[in-house]
This record gives sequence, structure tokens and C-alpha cells, in this order.
Amino acid sequence: MQSVRDRLEAVLSRLAVRADNESVFVKLYPEAARAAADAADGRRKVGVTLGPLDGTILSIKDLFDIAGEPTTAGSLLFSTAAPALRDAVIVRRLRQAGAVIFGKTNMTEFAFTAIGVNPHYGTPGNASDPSRIPGGSSSGAGVSVGEGTSETSIGSDTGGSVRIPASLNGVVGFKPTARRVPLAGAFPLSATLDSIGPLARTVAECAAADAVMAGEEPMALLPLPLGGLRIGIARGVLFDDTEGEVAAAFDRSLARIEQTGARLMDMSINDLLADLRAVTRRASIAAMEGAEVHADWLATGSTTPVDPRVSDPLSRAVAVPATAYIRAIRRRTALVAAMDERLASVDVLALPTTPVTAPTIVSMTSDEALCERTEGLLLRNTQVANQFDLCAISLPMPGMARPAGLMLVARHGDDHRLLRIAAEVEALLGR
Repeated sequence: MQSVRDRLEAVLSRLAVRADNESVFVKLYPEAARAAADAADGRRKVGVTLGPLDGTILSIKDLFDIAGEPTTAGSLLFSTAAPALRDAVIVRRLRQAGAVIFGKTNMTEFAFTAIGVNPHYGTPGNASDPSRIPGGSSSGAGVSVGEGTSETSIGSDTGGSVRIPASLNGVVGFKPTARRVPLAGAFPLSATLDSIGPLARTVAECAAADAVMAGEEPMALLPLPLGGLRIGIARGVLFDDTEGEVAAAFDRSLARIEQTGARLMDMSINDLLADLRAVTRRASIAAMEGAEVHADWLATGSTTPVDPRVSDPLSRAVAVPATAYIRAIRRRTALVAAMDERLASVDVLALPTTPVTAPTIVSMTSDEALCERTEGLLLRNTQVANQFDLCAISLPMPGMARPAGLMLVARHGDDHRLLRIAAEVEALLGR
């Protein structure tokens, strides 16, 4: 069995080769990582383990505090920020579980936007084709797991920021129920919608990282047999404008799932989606809450350049009156309850994670209208889990030329059951 130190050195030497044009990582911690790797190898030699994450080569999004480092959140505005005084709670828990944290991954500025473009720190090319977008906002996280420079990477998910890059880079991405994983030490976008989740090659690896971050005892992940499970298919607006290849792969995946004895049930949630869309017409909850986070520099203007795709929606959201925000939050509370009731008739909801595969970076940076339309499509299905306070996971769909994910969505707090169902679907689709 290869030592943790050897696996780490293999990653570091791969990254050293491309140091001049590195855009997946914004910061590396080679010496701290080597010490952590040696400690993990030392434990293994004497038969001691700190659990399933012990010795995992892990990276974190540049959104999480590391003591002694500024947290730049993908922005030049914070490049000279005061260093963090302590590690984020999740960073501390991951270290205690033996994870080897070796670097911070690139992201879209302030975790806003789903394309994955960052004009300041570069745009990581997709793991399957570097000319294509990585998806955002956890862009570097998706690429690093997809290309094999991280075994697990930690991202944040406010509208799909873990699952979109997971889908487009062909890896697993898990969004837990919000507030199960503590947000302390994570730079905020939206207090209502933010959640922290892992990207990895397998459901089991995601489950192990999730348990540690949530402060739970990691348990062996026992796949849940699919026979008799009720899988809801929310046909309607969430299936509009789906690429042919994505739709075909989704239908093939569903057919395999149905063969196990699972019951596919068509259901509609269009009315709930329309209701929430109506109340957030002027600005999304993420934009309104993000505008409060960034109120100071938005009010005075910034001499440091900020990506206009980030600053423009935040500036518009500043102008939305508090009454509109309060109404949106109040209505959301009622709609969360209504969605929970609607989902009581199924075990999980199945959707394409993203209705499209990754377009080229050039097409997204040269055609503003196309970029805006693509962004809307990338966020459309994933944001349902955030808006209605659910948990969700994206699994790679087999047999595709370019990656896209199958998303399973479950009710608030059903995280462990969802992970068990996902593990069985993963095994089925991998066979």
C-alpha cells in the first residue's frame, strides 16, 4: 500500500510542473501537509487510525479560514485582509480526523455565479477538457477531484456550488441539509442558504468527510436496497431545455434504477417553484443577503476591480427594500413546509443535476447573453434544494462523452438515508 507521504508528493510534483499557470489552486501548504502525511503514516505503522479520513489528501475552497492566512474568497478586495485568527470549525475537525490539508482551491469571486470564471485568479479548465468551464462557485474543488490532485475537496453550496462543478467534472458532490455543518470561519454569501459539502470520487468518501464536518461519528456506509423505494420525477420546468445527451443518460439511469424494483412516480412541483420565483423576482435571497455582507464597499464603490458578473447583481440587490426581503423570507418559510409535505409521498426526487454539459470558456467570456442563459440553466435544478431547505447529491451518469450528473434530492434532515440510497445507485450505475 502506497504511503500517504508518497501520494502527497505525487500531487505536489504534478502541481509543481504547472506552477507558472496554476489556476486550480490559489495556495499550497506543502510543509504542513508533509508533516500531517508523515503523522498519518506513523499511525498506520503502529496500527492506529483516526477514522476513514485519516491520511486523505484533501483541499479546501478559498472561502474557509486557515489560521495565519487571509481568506480571499476569490477576490482581490481581500488579498490584503488581516490573517484569520483561527481555523474554520470544519478545517479544525478535518485536521483532527487526520485529513492532510495541502491547499486552497480557486473559486468564483465571493462564491457568486455558477460558471466558474474568475478574472483575477484565472479560470480552472474542466477536468475532462481544459477548454471548457469548470462550473462554480467551487470551481477548483471540482477540477481537483476530477483530475486527481485531491482525493476529497471541500466546497460551499448556496445554489448548487458543490453539485454544479461535481456534475460538469464527473465526480460526486454532496449538499447537506443547511446548518448541519457549522459555518463558523466560512466567508458568507447567504446565511439562509449557505451549506458546506464535500466533492470526491465516491459517495462513501463524501459521507466520511460530511460526518467529520458535522461533528458526527463516521459510520460504515451501508447501501440501501432500491426495491420498493419511491423515486419522484418532477417533470415540468426542471426538464425544459435539457441537452439531448443529458436527457438520454438520465433516462438510461432511471431505467436501470426501475429494474431493481424501485417505483418511479411522476409528480409536479411547478406551482411551488413559480410561487418562490414570483416573490424573489426583484432579487434572489442569495443576492439580497450577499448585498448585506458586501454593503460597505458597495456603498462607497471599490477602487479594486470586482468581477461585474458579481458586483452588478449585488448592486441591484442593495436597492431592494427591506420589506421585499422580509416578505421573501416569510414566503419561503411557508413554501419550505409545503415542499416537505409534497415530498412525503416519495423517498427521493431524481433530476439531471445540470441540464447541460460544460460549454467552452471562450463562449462564456465572449457572449454575455449566452453566459447569462447558461448560468440560469446551471443553477435551475440545483438551487431547488437550497431554496426549499433540502439535502441533495450529484452522481456521475455513465456513458457520456462529456460529464453530467444525476441528482437525488431528499427531505430536510434525511441526509444519512440519502447517502445510503446514493451509494446503492452509484454501485448500480457503475456495474
